[in-house]
Amino acid sequence: MLQERLVRSRSTSPLPRHSHHSSPLRSESPTRAQLNNSSRHARLVSRFSDLYAVERLGAQSLLRRYIDDLEMVQRIIFIATVEAFQAAKLAYCQFKLRRSWRSWWWDYIVMNLDLYDMQASVNDVINTMNVNPRISFSPEVDFVLISSFIRETCRVAFAMQTLDSPLDLAFTSDPDLWNSTATTSQYRRSYDSEFTGPLVVYHVWPALVEGDSVIVKGEVVTRRGALVLIHLHSLKNHCRIIDLALAITT
Repeated sequence: MLQERLVRSRSTSPLPRHSHHSSPLRSESPTRAQLNNSSRHARLVSRFSDLYAVERLGAQSLLRRYIDDLEMVQRIIFIATVEAFQAAKLAYCQFKLRRSWRSWWWDYIVMNLDLYDMQASVNDVINTMNVNPRISFSPEVDFVLISSFIRETCRVAFAMQTLDSPLDLAFTSDPDLWNSTATTSQYRRSYDSEFTGPLVVYHVWPALVEGDSVIVKGEVVTRRGALVLIHLHSLKNHCRIIDLALAITT
């Protein structure tokens, strides 16, 4: 189907012959994808914020009908977001490897993002979440409930890979020290956090980054005291465990 669409799009407007004098000029001209890269960047950043403010809350409302634990619901949505980005990036890499990336083809894919098989990525995300040991839920809960949220996240993530400088999610680990420079620069505390708590217990929403620059801050929940001790088994670095224990007692 992709090849047929490509042939049709090219056959209706055959490329004109270029003279010896005009070809160098055209080769140096920016493509349409490059010209609108800035506007697409701004639009996608805004769309990522909308995912947090609108679609995330919709998915949270759906899950709360079946899961009473708000923390688990927020964990599920966070994991779904991260997995959606991973699936979209993998699909983009596979798509790119199969094609010759000349400038006209780059224009074509930017203008025809519907070529991306989002449903395949949605299925991959749901299958991955079904076996994720960090998620516990009732048997009657089906992640198809939030397939619309996953689909939109995949759509945004895939489009972000077509930018000159792709956007991605910051690396996360639970638990983490709140007062570390990386954490405070990339995240804000949730409204229900314990603001004297030194530990990040879990992530509500990922941070969006461009290289080393933070574009949109994520959201985390912080706690203090013995409640966070149940999370320490996931840390394998002995020195890190000592740092966390010291933070709890101070």
